[in-house]
Amino acid sequence: MNTDALQASWRYVERAGDEATQYFYAHLFLAHPEVRDMFPTRMTAQRAKFFAALGRIVSNVETLAADSEFVAQLGRDHRRFGAVAAHYPAAGASLLATLAHFLGPRWTAELAQTWTDAYQAVAGIMVEAADRAANTPAWWDAEIVSTERRSIDVTVITVRPLHEYPYEAGQSLAVEIPQRPRLWRYFTPANAQRADGTFDLHVQVVDGGEVSATFARTIRPGDQVRLGAPVGTAFVFPPQAVDNLLLIAGGSGLAPMRAIIERIEQESRHTGYTPRVQLFHGVRTTWDLYDHEALTALTENPWFTYTPVVSEDPGFHGVQGMVGAVAARGRDLTGCTALVCGSPAMVAATVAALSAAGMPRHAIRYETFGQAPAAGSAAPAADRGFDKVDQWM
Repeated sequence: MNTDALQASWRYVERAGDEATQYFYAHLFLAHPEVRDMFPTRMTAQRAKFFAALGRIVSNVETLAADSEFVAQLGRDHRRFGAVAAHYPAAGASLLATLAHFLGPRWTAELAQTWTDAYQAVAGIMVEAADRAANTPAWWDAEIVSTERRSIDVTVITVRPLHEYPYEAGQSLAVEIPQRPRLWRYFTPANAQRADGTFDLHVQVVDGGEVSATFARTIRPGDQVRLGAPVGTAFVFPPQAVDNLLLIAGGSGLAPMRAIIERIEQESRHTGYTPRVQLFHGVRTTWDLYDHEALTALTENPWFTYTPVVSEDPGFHGVQGMVGAVAARGRDLTGCTALVCGSPAMVAATVAALSAAGMPRHAIRYETFGQAPAAGSAAPAADRGFDKVDQWM
């Protein structure tokens, strides 16, 4: 398969920007009006994300075929939108029509066949994965138990699934709230499994976000939400597999770190073993240290240290700076395993800082849920959730 031709043609179509996106959706909804209800009512942000992800995924088909879990997870996830095998040709036909329209004379029979083969390969992986998951729920219904406003921007929301919901500490899940139908967003339980099945979500308001502010500020106990299947592997490992764990969180990226710490505590009661755990929590202002008291109390454990890091509050009497740079600076990283969670920019900066400090890349773990690979890049392992590809394709 001519991957270079796929990527070059996709880059050319991307230049058309929103015009290409609008053409794609107009073609799809006119040809197949029955799929319109699968998409959110407001398409402004969603349409660009979906179309861009679709093109990048297909144009990286060979990389994804070598490590197909990313695409397979998309196939399993898309069941919650009601996507079935018959829907995939509809999206494929509209993608090809859009490419043909904007490529003009560059759209040759050979290129058309290459794109067709690539799309069919991706769709095939997704359909097969969805079929294999047919005996598991497409989503779980759950109830909001309580909400607690921790800061201006962060609310801790306790959720109770109505049926058993198994997950591993450090995994994430998509959530759909009734106020924003068909707009699924990823969050991470901030605790290990509890006997009563409940878990806490740290919901942080994101500037311009279509879901986070509503979820954080208007959801109430008794509201019903939907949960997608748990996803993510980067933070899931036996605690005894590491000796020195470096946890670096930005904002509500603290949630999976809290779950991992709790799991380590639980495991230690059975095994007597705990790794050394260093947690750095980076926020903008002192007021954003929404779990400071509880984390400080945890430092009574001899294996746990906690360093709050503030980046935009000169009055903070503590460590100031960017959390990744602080965590990487002036410490022996030999034998450390680093887990990084936060915004994409924070994760990228932290990975760069750790690498520059000499930490090998394989020792730095982070999630990339659904961030479609850029041309020529390796397929992502799975994102903690900052806008996974959360629409059907």
